[in-house]
Amino acid sequence: MKKAAILAMVVLLLTGYGASVWAADFTGNVNVFVGKKYLDDDDWGDLDHQTELGLKVDFAQRRWPINIAIDLLGSSDSETIDGVNYEGKTTEFCVGVRKIFQVDKTGLFNPYIGGGLAFVRAELEQSYRSYYQSDDDTNLGIWLNGGIYFTLSQHFNIGLDLRYSKAEVTLFDTHGEAGGTHIGLILGYHW
Repeated sequence: MKKAAILAMVVLLLTGYGASVWAADFTGNVNVFVGKKYLDDDDWGDLDHQTELGLKVDFAQRRWPINIAIDLLGSSDSETIDGVNYEGKTTEFCVGVRKIFQVDKTGLFNPYIGGGLAFVRAELEQSYRSYYQSDDDTNLGIWLNGGIYFTLSQHFNIGLDLRYSKAEVTLFDTHGEAGGTHIGLILGYHW
């Protein structure tokens, strides 16, 4: 009996029927993030305002009160000071939850809040002529998030996103903060 049930599930998935039923029961968003990350200027100096790009994904079964959130963000900045080239980079892989509020029946106006764990990597590079030095560190931290997006034509998202992250790292034997305040636009797709 068990083998017949497993065989029936495999046939349904291979024919596409099972996959379409499963996908129809889920809802979610895939959004591209474009913005700025503001780091502590005591830790990052002139590299504290970094351009940031990211991908934000959330999904849930239609009956769940909250969505699972998986976000990937990367930021960087470079400066030349007294002939020395500096480049700072951070990467955040964030996992957590996101609550999307349905304010109106049309689904057009969607404020949200969220939070969870952030796996943060920071890197600092210095170069001058043939001299090159680099250091990086990774640590676990937290993230909190809020924003609003508008869903146009039932599928296309456009909105504003605000995030705060916190994670301490050590670069060149100096302890500092690799998290910060993130502000940007989101563009994406709702299903």
